[in-house]
Amino acid sequence: MPTNCAAAGCATTYNKHINISFHRFPLDPKRRKEWVRLVRRKNFVPGKHTFLCSKHFEASCFDLTGQTRRLKMDAVPTIFDFCTHIKSMELKSRNLLKKNKNCSPAGPSNLKSNSSSHQVLLEHSYAFRNPMEAKKRIIKLEKEIATLRRKMKICLQKERRATRRWIKATYLIKNLEANNVLPKGTSEHILPAALSSLPLEDFKTLEQHQDKTLPIL
Repeated sequence: MPTNCAAAGCATTYNKHINISFHRFPLDPKRRKEWVRLVRRKNFVPGKHTFLCSKHFEASCFDLTGQTRRLKMDAVPTIFDFCTHIKSMELKSRNLLKKNKNCSPAGPSNLKSNSSSHQVLLEHSYAFRNPMEAKKRIIKLEKEIATLRRKMKICLQKERRATRRWIKATYLIKNLEANNVLPKGTSEHILPAALSSLPLEDFKTLEQHQDKTLPIL
């Protein structure tokens, strides 16, 4: 018989007169690990008599077809009041610091210790963000990724256009040299070494390949 809820900051206890159900942690290792992760309790290992109350599950997680309210096989707890829990921890921490301050002399080392403890508490408060904040952050990151992908696509299109222009220009200069319209060696002075050293036949092949694969943008 369950006695209390294992979620951090949840004070719900079993009472047959209250319409709140209690649910064991799943036996399946993957689902069990996911529940433990969502509970966010440090070094937490659930046992056979560890339960979560129905307050931490959305209505869609329950199967109401039978006489008793049961969780669906893929149900996971998503409703937690981590803000209340961290406020309680901060209050306890402040009370402890205040007690230590009254019991010990106020010296430089004592002040430094109190300041460090408070700073550590603030730095690790990120672990108690609610699911809605995480969802908003994920949506924002997805939009940023989509924007970067569009920019990358534009850059690749510009690169293709520039490559095609270089090939056309090189092919034209090489062809003019071959037909004695331009003096020999003109390409060596105008074009980069990587392009000027290639023979005309290679540029004919490249030109044909570009016409087949690169659309005119």
